[in-house]
Amino acid sequence: MSTLIKSSIARKLVMALSGLFLVFFLALHVTINFTSVISPDTFNTWSHFMGYNGLVQYIMQPILIAGVIVHFVMGIVLEIQNNNARSIKYVKYKGGDNAPWASRNMIITGLVVLAFLGLHFYDFWVHEMTYKYIESNPEDPTRYYEETVMKFAPLWRTILYVVSFVLLSLHLWHGFASSFQSMGLNNKYTPAIKSFTKAYALLIPLVFIFIAIYHHLNPISN
Repeated sequence: MSTLIKSSIARKLVMALSGLFLVFFLALHVTINFTSVISPDTFNTWSHFMGYNGLVQYIMQPILIAGVIVHFVMGIVLEIQNNNARSIKYVKYKGGDNAPWASRNMIITGLVVLAFLGLHFYDFWVHEMTYKYIESNPEDPTRYYEETVMKFAPLWRTILYVVSFVLLSLHLWHGFASSFQSMGLNNKYTPAIKSFTKAYALLIPLVFIFIAIYHHLNPISN
């Protein structure tokens, strides 16, 4: 088992599976967030459920955090491993002679996305923990929409979110399809899977960007 865990194949498999798990979470996350645009009441209801449901808070949330940590740790380990194993260093990138920019810079886009996740956790998760457990405030199922919109009031924060989602798109553009390749999936469905992963890599970040810009341009009037 120790040998398996230390092997390059096992690391790639773990990274692929954790990445697919995070892709599923992104789809769920963007679905809930999009309701803040079309139905604030629905957004409040779903957010309150996610914030106080025991299964979500004490099982799914720790699994999500573990998935993020495992994925990025494996990414960094594989990047170091690949750099050490690479015998030929490219002096200069020559267009199509090498891999596309997104695939060559997965570690860069990944680290930027990780830094963004830190900000996102601070904006929402830390605020939620403070509200519930430090300040011991009573439940308020109607507070989530207003809190979310207020986060996008500053222009700099909205721009930061937009840039982060652009980099997330680049990360998904290569990483999502590579996850299936790492698991050895190569059959007649591969072209369709690749098309789906490319569409996903564009659509999900674009919806997140739309949500951020929409709330920035439509603040809550007092």
